[in-house]
Amino acid sequence: MNRPLLSVENLSVTFNHQQTVVDAISFVIYPRETFALVGESGSGKSITALSVLRLLPNNAQIQADAIYLHEDNLIKRTEIELCKIRGRRIGFIFQDPMSSLNPVMTIGSQIEEVIKIHFALPRKVVKQRVLELLHQVEIPEPEQRINAYPHQLSGGQRQRIMIAIALAGQPDLLIADEPTTSLDVTIQAQILALLKKIQQQTGMALWLISHDLALVSTMADRVAVMQHGKLVETGITQTIFSHPQHPYTRKLLNALPSLQSCLAHVPQEKPALLHVKDFYCYYPIRKGLFKRIVDYVRAVDGVSFTLQQGKTLALVGESGCGKTTLGKSLLNLIPGSSGHVTLDGITLNTLTGEALRQQRANIQIIFQDPFSSMNPRMLVGDIIAEGIQALHPKISAAERKVSVHRLLQQVDLPIESALRYPHEFSGGQRQRICIARALAVNPKLIVCDEPTSALDVSVQAQIIQLLKTLQQEKGLSYLFITHDLGVVAEIADEVAVMYQGKIIEHGTVEQVLTKPEHAYTQKLLSAVPILNLKNNN
Repeated sequence: MNRPLLSVENLSVTFNHQQTVVDAISFVIYPRETFALVGESGSGKSITALSVLRLLPNNAQIQADAIYLHEDNLIKRTEIELCKIRGRRIGFIFQDPMSSLNPVMTIGSQIEEVIKIHFALPRKVVKQRVLELLHQVEIPEPEQRINAYPHQLSGGQRQRIMIAIALAGQPDLLIADEPTTSLDVTIQAQILALLKKIQQQTGMALWLISHDLALVSTMADRVAVMQHGKLVETGITQTIFSHPQHPYTRKLLNALPSLQSCLAHVPQEKPALLHVKDFYCYYPIRKGLFKRIVDYVRAVDGVSFTLQQGKTLALVGESGCGKTTLGKSLLNLIPGSSGHVTLDGITLNTLTGEALRQQRANIQIIFQDPFSSMNPRMLVGDIIAEGIQALHPKISAAERKVSVHRLLQQVDLPIESALRYPHEFSGGQRQRICIARALAVNPKLIVCDEPTSALDVSVQAQIIQLLKTLQQEKGLSYLFITHDLGVVAEIADEVAVMYQGKIIEHGTVEQVLTKPEHAYTQKLLSAVPILNLKNNN
C-alpha cells in the first residue's frame, strides 16, 4: 500500500493531569482510503480526532511520539502554523451541524470565510467557488440558498453545508465525526453516498467516526475499534466484522438490531386502548403586514389508527412527516389539533381543566433528548417525584421517596442516583431517568419519541430490553416514534408509516418490514444500512 497520509504514534490525552481518555494509541490512514474509528460514547473517538488538530480545551494534555501528516510532524507545529493546516489540509465535519454553524451568518458567508482564509482569490471567483461547492454537495437551488441562514434549512441540508465548509479548503484528509447521527435512513443514505462520490472525485482520504457498525461496514476500508481510550482491534473491515477477535467487538456486533428479529413476533389480539380517528394538526402560514393566514402546513392530515393494550405501535417516517407532532398533539402539548382521541373509553380531546389533568397520568411521554427534557437544577429524585406530586397530591413525601427508589431500581439505576444531577449521568442513564419519570404516575400508554436515536448500539439494546421488560411486567402500551427500522423490528408489534402528514401503510411488523406494499415504505427499507460481511477484494 502507499505511504501513510496520517500516522499517529503513541497518542495519549489526559484531562487535568488525572483522567486518561486516550491511552497510547497508534494507527495510520492511507491516501484515498476510508478509515473508521468505532466504539461507544466516551470511548475517546472524538477526542482522538480533535487532539490530532489540537482543538481540545486548555485543561487537556496531549502527548505523542509523533503525528505525521505526510512528512510533517504536527506535534512540533505552533498554533499559528496549525491554523494553516486546519481546514486546508485536514477538513472536519462536526457532529451537530446546528450548533457548529453560525446562526447569524448566511451559509454562503460561512463557506466564503474558509476560502478567504486559505486562498487569495478575487471576490468574484470566491462567489463562484461557493456556488460550485453547493452544487457539489447537491443543495437544491444553490443560487437562492446561498443567502439562507442555518435555521432555514433541514437537518440533512445543514449537514451538507458542513460538508461544503469542510471541502472548501480542498483537504487531503476529511474527518467526519458521526456525520449521520439522528438523520433519517433515507437522508443518511444520501449523505453517505455524497461523501463517497466526493471522495472519488477529489481523491481525499476519509476518517469516519461512528458507532453505527452497519454504516461502517458499507463505507470503510479499514476499521479500528476503541474501548476506554484504547484500540482493542484494528484491521480490514470485512475481516473485523466477519471474524471479530476481541470480546468487545463481538459485543458491539451482537447488540446490532436486525430487521430479521421481526419474524419472532407472534401476533396476539388484545383489547383496544387508544383510538385515533380523523386527527388533524395544521399550522397557519401568515404573511404580509397584518400577518394574515394565507395557507396551512398540514403537519398531521387526517390520521386514524388503533393501539391495543400491552402492545407497541411504531410510527415511522422521515423528519417533517408529522410523527412527533402527532405524538405531542395526542397529549395536548401542541394546540390547534382536531379529531377524535379515545383512551380506554374516555374521549381526551374534549376534556379541559382538572379532568384533562387527571387523564395525563394515563398517558406520558419520553422525549428524544433526555438532557434537555430535564431541569438541570433539579436532583434526579425530585425530577421523578414531580409528576407524582402534581397528579397524586395525596401521596405523602415519605411515600414519594419510596416510589422514587423503587422506580430507580426498576430502570436499573442505584438508589443513590436520586441525590445527583442529570449532568452527572451518561446519555443512556439519562434516558433511564426519563423512563422512570414517565412510569412514576402509573400510565397506561407511553409515547416514546425517538428514545434511542442518539444512543450507542449496546446502550440502545439495553434501553429496548428495559422497555420490553417493563411492558411485560406492567402491561404498558407504547406509541414508539422512530426512523430506525432496526429498532422497530426489535420492539414493535405493529407499524404505521407516515408520509407528509398521512399514514400511508399500517400492518403487523412482519408484514410491513418483509412485504411492504407502498413505494415509500420500500424506499425506507432499501435505505437501511445492512451489515456488509462480503469481501470486496
